Amino acid sequence: MMKKTDVSLVTLAIFLTTFMTAIEGTIVSTAMPTIVADLDGLDMMNWVVSIFLLMTAVSTPIYGKLADTFGRKPVFLFGIFVFVLGSGLCGLAGNMIELILFRVIQGLGSGAVQTVAIIVLADMYAPALRAKMLGINSSFWGVASVIAPLLGGFIVQKLSWHWVFEINVPLGIIAFLLVAAYLKEGVHYNHSKLDLKGTVWLSSFLLAMMLFFQKIEANPDWLLLVTLLAIVVISGVAFYRAEQKAKDPVLPLSLLANREFLVLNLINLLAFGIVIGFEFYLPTWMQGINGVSASIAGFVVTPSSVFWIVGSFIVGNLIAKWGTSKVFKILLGLLLLVELGLILVPITTPFWVFLIFGPFAGLAFGAITMQTLVRSQMMVPSDQIGIATSFNTLMKYLGQTILIALYGIVFNLVIASHLVRYPKLTAGMMNKVVSAQNAQHLNPTLLPDLRRVLFSGLKSVYIIGFMLVLLAIFLVYQITAKCRHHKPEAAHVSS
Repeated sequence: MMKKTDVSLVTLAIFLTTFMTAIEGTIVSTAMPTIVADLDGLDMMNWVVSIFLLMTAVSTPIYGKLADTFGRKPVFLFGIFVFVLGSGLCGLAGNMIELILFRVIQGLGSGAVQTVAIIVLADMYAPALRAKMLGINSSFWGVASVIAPLLGGFIVQKLSWHWVFEINVPLGIIAFLLVAAYLKEGVHYNHSKLDLKGTVWLSSFLLAMMLFFQKIEANPDWLLLVTLLAIVVISGVAFYRAEQKAKDPVLPLSLLANREFLVLNLINLLAFGIVIGFEFYLPTWMQGINGVSASIAGFVVTPSSVFWIVGSFIVGNLIAKWGTSKVFKILLGLLLLVELGLILVPITTPFWVFLIFGPFAGLAFGAITMQTLVRSQMMVPSDQIGIATSFNTLMKYLGQTILIALYGIVFNLVIASHLVRYPKLTAGMMNKVVSAQNAQHLNPTLLPDLRRVLFSGLKSVYIIGFMLVLLAIFLVYQITAKCRHHKPEAAHVSS
């Protein structure tokens, strides 16, 4: 007789892996100045962060398919192993090239860990509890965003930047052993032949598209952009044709033909795009306009992170009471008010006012992203939960990549257009005014004009955010009433 899964211990392992991958983004950013100084790699600094995100995003749909084909446990264990291996190697890196290469390995592990962890939770818990457990799991992202800057600063000051990566090794080993010993799968998966053509073309399409949007921001190399765009088109067409012929496609086209599934995931893409605009530019506002220190400026998004957790927990009850469409409209209405507030507040607005925006934004972000995930899982057969989950995760990364590039283009254009009105100001001064510390070295008589120019650029970002919320509201109206009457799928991991 087959032993049952120890749900508590496997859930603990999942929480550990989620915390590892969640904290990795922010803590590395905190340690980056020290890493750059030690390894002499200022010109390659961005790649340390971007290559990790790229590899995570590109690999998520592949791991989702592998989990549906070969089982959750082997893919999950493989992902933990690769992530821990990459983390250990990053901590041993002797130069920036090595660090970037090792971050590729770490990112490929992260793609499996983030995707399969959510799939296993969906398998172990019935729909009534699934949203709650996914909410708890999601809360580790909020916790990580709060403690990572503090932990990263402590590690850099008291130990060494190498430990920013090495702390993942013991946590990963514990999670690996727990999953290996206590996750028992009660389903015989269909070990069909992997769709290699579809996998290669999908990877090429995603990698080229994300690189395209990363490179489009400032001083673009047009030859490179045209080349990347050509790869996107060619690989996209080739992928579509490959999936039409594949017996067991890596991403079934039938999922994308499902209107509700596609709309929900487009809303998810927009939500994470709005998130990145809200959380990336507010600290710049605090330093450049309000003149607060970098450490204090980062805490302007803390209320959003905390209430993200709240939103993840309460959304299930709200949906049960009012239905998906109505709840989405209310939540997006909150976001619309937040973006409108950021557009209308004057340049003299004090720091504490922005702390009021955070809870409303975080509540909406957490609830919307959690519901798009749960609904995506419940709309597909049990043997496609992995694909649905990985597609939802992929939309998150696409939203962040595409829209941060859009924000950057608009921000830079507005800054440039306003600078011409002030002959005494230069782009070099703008680079300094965004840092409260560097702004102290500027001519005090020029600071008001510099801040007015920066203020205009920041306003443009939130005007874009406002329009994105309107687009998301439009998409909600495309969701049919059947959202409320879906019959949940049965869990299929023995528990």
